[in-house]
Amino acid sequence: MREKKSNYKGRIIVALDTPDLGFAKKLVRILKDEIKIFKVGSELMTAHGPRAVRTVLELGAEVFLDLKFHDIPNTVAQATRAAVRLGICMLNLHVAGGLQMMQEACIASADEARRNNLKPPKLLGVTLLTSLSDEEVHEEIGLPKSINRIAVQYAQLAQKAGLDGVVSSALEARKIKTQCGPNFLVVSPGIRPEWAGRDDQRRVLSPREAFELGASYIVIGRPITEADDPGKAIRQISRSL
Repeated sequence: MREKKSNYKGRIIVALDTPDLGFAKKLVRILKDEIKIFKVGSELMTAHGPRAVRTVLELGAEVFLDLKFHDIPNTVAQATRAAVRLGICMLNLHVAGGLQMMQEACIASADEARRNNLKPPKLLGVTLLTSLSDEEVHEEIGLPKSINRIAVQYAQLAQKAGLDGVVSSALEARKIKTQCGPNFLVVSPGIRPEWAGRDDQRRVLSPREAFELGASYIVIGRPITEADDPGKAIRQISRSL
């Protein structure tokens, strides 16, 4: 049975993938009645630093900080502390960084949130980028297993480390939830409405398909942010659900 449309509200994340803070503010103002969480990634954060996060929060929205931490455990732990102090609701890090790196990030997140009387963000492990194909994973990166199997294996490692979920294509969502349980989050990028192009994504699904496959949240960027009317675009997506 399909979920009611109202159940999807709050589960669509809009990616503010732009270096232009003024444009990002405009998008948040236009969309914040429909969208609860906005993703701040490398483009906006590198251009404007923590100010980018504070700007979105000041407009009454929440922030998924998409910096995909991948470094030695101590460095990731300290970066996690700095991220938590910003008041974000989600943060991601690469599962490929290893069990210890993820565990120390979890400890740092909980401790820093407690020290600052903040709610700790959901910590998400990045499995494999949705821009990668099976061929690239095998021939260029040198991983022998299929993307599907790697994603599930990485999800299990993320859960063992104490993370709340993973960032993974919705194509793997059902298998991940079978192995990790229904409450383990699967945040799925690579989402394109039927009327939008694929851009540089390889493993692409529509919003409706992603939710039907078990995605907890979906991340949509250019089909909304590059639309002539972003508000109309998000309403079209909502109607498709």
